[in-house]
Amino acid sequence: MKLHCEVEVVSRHLPALGLRNRGKGVRAVLSLCQQAPRTQPRPRAGGERGGRHHACLFISTLKDKLGTRYELKENIEQFFTKFVDEGKATVRLKEPPVDICLSKANSSSLKGFLSAMRLAHRGCDVEAPLLTFTPVKTSEFEKFKTKMVITSKKDYPLNKNFPYSLEHLQTSYCGLARVDIRMLSLKNLRKLDLSHNHIKKLPATIGDLIHLQELNLNDNHLESFSVALCQSTLQKSLRSLDLSKNKIKALPVQFCQLQELTDLKLDDNELIRLPFKMGQLTNLRFLSAARNKLPFLPSEFKNLSLEYLDLFGNIFEQPEVLPVIKLQMPLTLLESSARAVLYNRIPYGSHIIPFHLCQDLDTAKTCVCGRFCLSCFIQGTTTMNLHSVAHTVVLVDNMGGTEAPVVSYFCSLTCYVNSCDMLM
Repeated sequence: MKLHCEVEVVSRHLPALGLRNRGKGVRAVLSLCQQAPRTQPRPRAGGERGGRHHACLFISTLKDKLGTRYELKENIEQFFTKFVDEGKATVRLKEPPVDICLSKANSSSLKGFLSAMRLAHRGCDVEAPLLTFTPVKTSEFEKFKTKMVITSKKDYPLNKNFPYSLEHLQTSYCGLARVDIRMLSLKNLRKLDLSHNHIKKLPATIGDLIHLQELNLNDNHLESFSVALCQSTLQKSLRSLDLSKNKIKALPVQFCQLQELTDLKLDDNELIRLPFKMGQLTNLRFLSAARNKLPFLPSEFKNLSLEYLDLFGNIFEQPEVLPVIKLQMPLTLLESSARAVLYNRIPYGSHIIPFHLCQDLDTAKTCVCGRFCLSCFIQGTTTMNLHSVAHTVVLVDNMGGTEAPVVSYFCSLTCYVNSCDMLM
């Protein structure tokens, strides 16, 4: 029985000696084996698997293929399995006093291996066959591949799984119509490149790739980016997202919950608007949304602080001379209560109030004064010099312009009058 992962063996005596462990694992093959004493004959095929000779653990590395042996019977002090679903666990031995730290393992394989170790610790028979230990071959360590690049359909693996240890996977020009479900089990993925395929829809389970930092979906057939993905663990991990050359018309307002984004490419889509809470993407530094159908920018766009901005080739409209007035006095109960919930930051969710009310609150407008409005507001437009939000700006048209129209909202006539100079 074998397990491929990264291993770090930490001596619990090191702190007492004033030494520090290097804190980094090495690629290794863990084997549960029985090693018969040389004075006794080897067990015959079909004989006892673990009763006569108890299982022991061998840890083999590329530099030490013979491996280091650890006894297991009544020798395990504790298992640490809080992060086993992430492919991590620690086994604390009594003698020698070491912690065997495992990481980057296939979670299901790791669970099975730990179960076998528990049986070995109790002196029970291990259900999986235990063989006499033999040195690990160099080819075994090829399973630790961290990068795979496939750029043609004929090279795409159909009959074997991707190496579980992959951190960078590129499958471009492979004719994929959907995301391969095998990719979603690669829990160590940091970069996933699915560009130049025919993918129409993204599974919500992409959000389970907890370490994913870069996602490239350039040149596919996507029509949307789901709310589920926006509210997944991608909120904490995703840094770079390329959705260019697709068929996306709008992004959900929840898209702005991906607050770790630094690079966002939306070129050559069919966008008719950007999420009006764009200003929440405080880490965004690179934004490209050229050749779309944007008539204006949302008011919170002014809160961005970019290094590079490209909005060339959009159909920006001239600002309206007269504002759109949707005020209603007195305020409706819905409007008044919604403003109170948002202003006081009262938590809400579909488990507390109806789902359609959550949607209303999620899409509430932000007044220039910082307050909120639902359906009672004044809407005005003005122009903004894009250099005010970005250090480098690509011209928005062939006439050398760097200005774009911005829509602003006002929760009351007072706010509109006080700010009317900005709309002149």
